[in-house]
Amino acid sequence: MIKEEIIKILSEFPLFHELNNHEIGEIASISITREWNKGSHVFFQDEPIENVYFIFEGKVKIYKTDMEGKEQIVSLLKKGDMFPHVGFFRKGGYPAFSEILENSILIVIPIAQFEKVLIENPDLCIKVLKVLGEKIIDFQERLESQILNNTYQQIIKLIIRLGKEHGQVLRDGSILLKSEFTNRDLARMIGTTRETVSQPYANKT
Repeated sequence: MIKEEIIKILSEFPLFHELNNHEIGEIASISITREWNKGSHVFFQDEPIENVYFIFEGKVKIYKTDMEGKEQIVSLLKKGDMFPHVGFFRKGGYPAFSEILENSILIVIPIAQFEKVLIENPDLCIKVLKVLGEKIIDFQERLESQILNNTYQQIIKLIIRLGKEHGQVLRDGSILLKSEFTNRDLARMIGTTRETVSQPYANKT
């Protein structure tokens, strides 16, 4: 994909909306586009952190596994999202797995070069830090939910969050969340079993 096409794609991401053509051009010059098929992985947990990714098309699941292979879904990402959020100014390995949920097109930017662009463009750096701050708050709220709420309350809060992130706002102001998430997915997001999610009312008390 030529640089002009990458510039057009990057300009559609909220993170880059306020950048001028020259600034976006700098990012495009270090970017490439790649296609991933459903079921493939962008990176594996503990692999050296090398790139940051922007989703142009498709969906990506970020998840961790424990010593027994049990899966915990960290987040479900869609068009316009960036990942991983821990890669900037940090050395080490990826903290989770990233699996393609449907055929996807991603913008790939080497982290070392992107960090240089951020340092040279303070306004963009501030916007990235705001995104990271929002993610930290989201993770804190989810952790508090697991500590303070019973399973039923966690499921309700999870559905509300998924509605805000993936739902469609209808004319009357209500939110339509299509059944793209299985009970197993919901269970893996809050660290419980599929059977528990299937019978949430049993956990009210």
